[in-house]
Amino acid sequence: MWLLVLVVLLLLFCSVDVWYFLRGVQVFVQAYFQPPILDVLAEQSVDGQVLPHDLDYMGHMNNSRYLRECDFARFHHYMRNGLFGASHKLGAKMVVGASTIRYRRSLAFREAFEIRTRVVAWDEKSFYVEQRFVSKTDGFISAVMLCRQNVVHSSPEKIIEFVCKRKIESPEYPDELKHWISFITASSQALRAECGLDEKNK
Repeated sequence: MWLLVLVVLLLLFCSVDVWYFLRGVQVFVQAYFQPPILDVLAEQSVDGQVLPHDLDYMGHMNNSRYLRECDFARFHHYMRNGLFGASHKLGAKMVVGASTIRYRRSLAFREAFEIRTRVVAWDEKSFYVEQRFVSKTDGFISAVMLCRQNVVHSSPEKIIEFVCKRKIESPEYPDELKHWISFITASSQALRAECGLDEKNK
């Protein structure tokens, strides 16, 4: 019996990223029992520390781990400011449409950090989110990521109105966000042209 259980667990861990889903449950429970954040534009932070399973062969935090940690930090952020609950009630889904991360200084083993997340702006289709990895050792911003969170089956405006009970205009786009949006728009247009999609839609 125990051998069967062990085999099943081994197969499960080999075929599914079990730790990812367990971490997701942990983040959900943690955010659920914390007080809500009433300001959807307020910056929130979550604490982290570089653990052995985060390391690459150079002994610092693996590049891919930054994106994984950003996933959980955004989920925590949306849970507390009401965007997750509102999108669920409206039948909407939020998916990552684009992301760019800039690494400024590596995070070392056992180094404590915090991820600061905030909604910067939105348009008719997407939220634009900034996330910063800030070292607790000296406050240095080790990495910064911009993320376009696409809204499916609804719109950011409707979700914001649902949460705030009134219409709110998007804040003005910072210059770096404008440049980034221009970059991903140009990239999308180039890829569509390369695949011949523009010609097909004419």
